[in-house]
Amino acid sequence: MPLSNSLSKHLSELTDPRIEKKCSHLLIDIVFIGICATIAGAEGWEEIEEFGKSKEKWLHQWLKLPSGIPSHDTIERVFMKLNASEFDRCFMAWTQDLVKATDIQGEVVALDGKALRGTNTKLYLVSAWASAIGISLGQYKVDEKSNEITAIPELLDALMLSGSIVTIDAMGCQTAIAQKIVAHDADYVLAVKGNQGTLLEYIESRFAFSDDPRFRQHEQPLYYETVEQSHGRQEKRQCSVFTDPTIQNRGWEKAQTLIRVTSERTSKAKVENHTRYFISTLPADPAYLLQCIRAHWQIENSFHWVLDVVFKEDQHQTRHKQAAVNLSILRRIALNLLKRHPGKGSLKRKRYRAALNEDFLLEILHS
Repeated sequence: MPLSNSLSKHLSELTDPRIEKKCSHLLIDIVFIGICATIAGAEGWEEIEEFGKSKEKWLHQWLKLPSGIPSHDTIERVFMKLNASEFDRCFMAWTQDLVKATDIQGEVVALDGKALRGTNTKLYLVSAWASAIGISLGQYKVDEKSNEITAIPELLDALMLSGSIVTIDAMGCQTAIAQKIVAHDADYVLAVKGNQGTLLEYIESRFAFSDDPRFRQHEQPLYYETVEQSHGRQEKRQCSVFTDPTIQNRGWEKAQTLIRVTSERTSKAKVENHTRYFISTLPADPAYLLQCIRAHWQIENSFHWVLDVVFKEDQHQTRHKQAAVNLSILRRIALNLLKRHPGKGSLKRKRYRAALNEDFLLEILHS
């Protein structure tokens, strides 16, 4: 099979949920066709079948296909039955192998949630994104009667985080989550909003005091500023940082810095101003902290946006929740392989080339 040894190994360990004597198609064949088809632009079960039929001769080089190409109904039924938690563990075991082969010391691992809006039932996934190497590390489904706060620790426990910097938005700003990150020998940068009211008030008051010209003789924060001009607008970002280990007394494990980031976006039409606050275990280096905070948003721009716009994740209607989760894992495997391919061109163009050129598809599968 033209996949990396690591991915092939983990896929081969998947448990077939069907009664073996009634199976006309091998589980590994169906999963492999699904991965290839998703890379090549397929968005649903019928398109996966169509890809398989159009590439049947090529697929016979790698797969047994004892009964030919399965129908889209068969493909859908298999992914409805396939244990999504096990498939997810297989995916994460592969990504952890990728992490082992890459030095992520000091690199940002961003965690954020995303709803799959195309499903007929509510489905929300918390994902981890390695900003430096640009791949999805894993995901965890949020239970219907729960929220991100319970899902994030589960995802953290499944990842190799030692030496990395974990960034999470305000929902994940919880003392238990901070303790969990530190226990994994990682640092954190956590956004602080109203859900941590007293902490937010304290941070705001520290910076408000330093802003007051009557108290300029007192301690002032370290400061760094960037100005960027693009797409007809200018954006100025100002990062101010205090060293304040006393917040550890509030339960924030090893936290030592308070951070304020203000941004001013100016265009012909209007001026927009935003102020955000963070706490971190990292030293008070405003340039580096601003870099980490900006790296967090790659999970929105390079991951969630790509899934919605390039893979059209929100447009695909899937009736069954487990099938929807499994289909999302197929997309993430395909996205990682596409991202790892060193060739130039957009992801959309790579997918189109993979659909037309089997040799190029092989290159991506070997990534």
